[in-house]
Amino acid sequence: MSLYDTDGNRLYLNAEERAAFLAVARKRPARDRTLCETLHFTGCRPSELIEITPARIDLAGGTVAIRTLKKRKDRAGEQKIVFRAVPVPPDYLDTLNTAHGIREAQQSRKQMNAPIWPLTRVRVWQIVKDVMIEAGIPDAPHRSPKGLRHGFGVNATTNGVQLHMLQKWMGHAQLSTTAIYAAAIGKEEQDIAARMWR
Repeated sequence: MSLYDTDGNRLYLNAEERAAFLAVARKRPARDRTLCETLHFTGCRPSELIEITPARIDLAGGTVAIRTLKKRKDRAGEQKIVFRAVPVPPDYLDTLNTAHGIREAQQSRKQMNAPIWPLTRVRVWQIVKDVMIEAGIPDAPHRSPKGLRHGFGVNATTNGVQLHMLQKWMGHAQLSTTAIYAAAIGKEEQDIAARMWR
């Protein structure tokens, strides 16, 4: 796994592109805004996003629990279900609660386990792509939900999040997978190095 394709094209959104994506998303209707903010703030995959229910939103604890969809096996070789709790900003949770009635839905067994975004992965991809186009993100391999996920990883590393914590948040089974985010170059590498100079 790499942050660049075989032609040397970047596969992640940089800080400016992430900010532009978020700014455009925040002008969208509530469903699309919260969908984009969730991808931005959690680094989850579209297939993981469409499984999120009100029951997985911890408003008091400030986290979103995401079911890791990559196959995992326990010691007996049985497939196991793995959840990861990703901390998110309070203002994002306020928006999510207001837009989708999370607190009220958590009081109803039926609503509590219904997906917040009852969409297909393809539809999520289309929404994200439309926002990225409007944000002026160039037509390149990083203009995708995966580019947003990789951007989350690079941003976390650039801002000093330890790799073992990022591994947990992203749902990677191996730390070696997470380590690619420490291999960012260009401005991101300069930002990482600048932390040593303080």
